[in-house]
Amino acid sequence: MGRKVVITGMNIISSLGLNLEENWNNLAAGKSGVAPISLFDASNCETKIAAQVPAGFEAYASTFCKKRTAHQMTRVTAMAFVCASEAIELSGIDFNAVDRRRTAVIMGVVSTGNSSVEKGAASRNRIIKSMSNAIPAWISLHYGIEGPSYSVNTACASSAYAMGLGYDMIRSGSADIVVTGGADSTINPEEINSFNEMYALSTRNDAPRKASRPFSRDRDGFVIGEGAGIMILESEESASKRNAPVIAEFAGYAVTSEAYNIMAPKKDGEGMYETMKLALANTGVDPSEVDYINAHGTSTMLNDLYETMAIKRLFGDRAYAIPVTSSKSMMGHTIAAAGAIEAAITALSIRYQMVTPTINYDDPDPDLDLDYVPNNSRAHKINVAISNSFAFGGHNATIVLKKY
Repeated sequence: MGRKVVITGMNIISSLGLNLEENWNNLAAGKSGVAPISLFDASNCETKIAAQVPAGFEAYASTFCKKRTAHQMTRVTAMAFVCASEAIELSGIDFNAVDRRRTAVIMGVVSTGNSSVEKGAASRNRIIKSMSNAIPAWISLHYGIEGPSYSVNTACASSAYAMGLGYDMIRSGSADIVVTGGADSTINPEEINSFNEMYALSTRNDAPRKASRPFSRDRDGFVIGEGAGIMILESEESASKRNAPVIAEFAGYAVTSEAYNIMAPKKDGEGMYETMKLALANTGVDPSEVDYINAHGTSTMLNDLYETMAIKRLFGDRAYAIPVTSSKSMMGHTIAAAGAIEAAITALSIRYQMVTPTINYDDPDPDLDLDYVPNNSRAHKINVAISNSFAFGGHNATIVLKKY
């Protein structure tokens, strides 16, 4: 039997705040981070709204990044670096007291965001800024981490895959500590326009805070978000040895490929069902033990319908008793960062025994009839929870967390 894996530190940067506490408080209050786009002139875009990281991020990041280093980082890389720095601090790791060769950095990265929006995106530093491995590299360089350091790209499931790979390293005994998660920003005209061509984004420009409407009848697409999520995974032995605080147990996961369609999920949520079922089997958890589901919940027609169908198939009649929420209703879809941010929210839900809401749930879809925790947080006993990430390309992931 492999070693138990625990979470000893976490952090979130999103449109709802620049640190873990600020994000949790705003999530619990049911606040929306969606607003008109200010990173560029979006007047010629069909979608003119997004969930941007607060304007003070650059000043905040300057306290973590040396000036020369900052010039070599994109905004996305800086988000990951700052987010990781605070997660490491919260976990209390002293890298002088642990084996740096048995520490890894695994990050979910779709791109570093070196787009037309990036300030100073001239030829200088373009190569370094654009390298998808730059995010784990900068973290490893800063802390002198000598174990494996790399990126994984599976679209919206990237950071969920990264966390799973980190779990495997600790479980197998090849690492004691893994800094893992992801970061992303696709708030630029190129990608906004491209998503609009796919009819994937909400165009509710006149009511930004109401635009992300998972599981509602009048949902019209997802809202692009940006940010970073980081988890410090650690073997139970390592955490115990240094008296580290344990937030939750990372109990297991599953990743699958639907092998169906580059964009659409498999009909009736077949792939989603198989992924959740496998994650529970891999973890030794019976469906009757699951107390909460942090859904992928994108606010698109097919995802929300199929994810609901998959949950009903797996959990049967008990599906109606399990709270199912979408964090994306408040912070938009953070793409590569989504899996880690939402797993962190799930871990906090276990810690505080509270479920954050699905906001903007004002017009129920009769085909979607689970308990989506509409609009207000709720106290709820949680011993076991799962977090779903379902990506373009058919890359699916389900993370299983337990109360420690």
